[in-house]
Amino acid sequence: MSLTDLTENPHAETRRIEGSALVLSALAAVFWGSNFEATRIVLQELPPWSAAAGRFVFAALGILLWLRLAEGPGLRALRRNALAFLVLGVVGVAGFNAALFLGMRTSSPVTAALIMGTSPLTTNLLEALIGGRWPARRALFGMAISLIGVALTVGAFSGARFAPGDLLIFAGSLAWALYTIGCRRWVRDASPLETSAWTMLAGAVTLLITAFALEDPLAIAAAASPTAWGAILWMALIGSVLAYLFWQVGISVRGPAATSVLFNLVPVSALLIAAAFGRMPHLTQVIGVAVAIFGVLLASGRIGRRPRAR
Repeated sequence: MSLTDLTENPHAETRRIEGSALVLSALAAVFWGSNFEATRIVLQELPPWSAAAGRFVFAALGILLWLRLAEGPGLRALRRNALAFLVLGVVGVAGFNAALFLGMRTSSPVTAALIMGTSPLTTNLLEALIGGRWPARRALFGMAISLIGVALTVGAFSGARFAPGDLLIFAGSLAWALYTIGCRRWVRDASPLETSAWTMLAGAVTLLITAFALEDPLAIAAAASPTAWGAILWMALIGSVLAYLFWQVGISVRGPAATSVLFNLVPVSALLIAAAFGRMPHLTQVIGVAVAIFGVLLASGRIGRRPRAR
């Protein structure tokens, strides 16, 4: 495109940037969806605490380097929010990922991704309750539909029960919801990158201490295969740091509301990746994912809302 074209059509460059941001946001959701299959691969060789600690040690180093290059050391934000960063890191990073790695021992990648895919809706409901507001009927109805989709995915209507890992992953989604709410309510004068970097560091240290207390992570890491190491590095650098970078680009260009809808690609990505690894989903799982996504979109007002008259 020439300079003359841009002058004649000033919106062309804006559309191009928005299109690029849309692609990057979608890639972030796909990367997050790939984490569940990578977790399954890692847990074939590594115990959960060492696996979670390994992922976030590398992720914390990567995002701290990114913070240093993009915004500086971020020490002022750390001094202002040290306690908040510590609590949020323990709950939202260590707690969330401990629940994920422990739960994935008995849960499936698709089910785990679908449960986590409802976390934006869970966050909105919890925030309404914490703020003393009764959630809107649309949100409650959408949550009910999403839970029906989750139940379809795990086969609850055919007599199966939720696996213990499913319940752990749901607890992890609650921890992530509390993390999101806490970042809004407790953190002051810190950029999203500073908040993510310092909470990720707090979570990584917590996971590492726990791994040394319960397991032998150094011996385990030395015995791990290149496949396990590759999966850990993928989750750390692609499924954590790069996914966050792409997601933030989407938020800064397209806004949080438009970008958050793409989070529904997470369970879809997990389902497709599981199929690529030879585990074809059942028809009820596909229907369950579709029903759950429909519930989230309904609750968020993305569908079924009448346009306002101008």
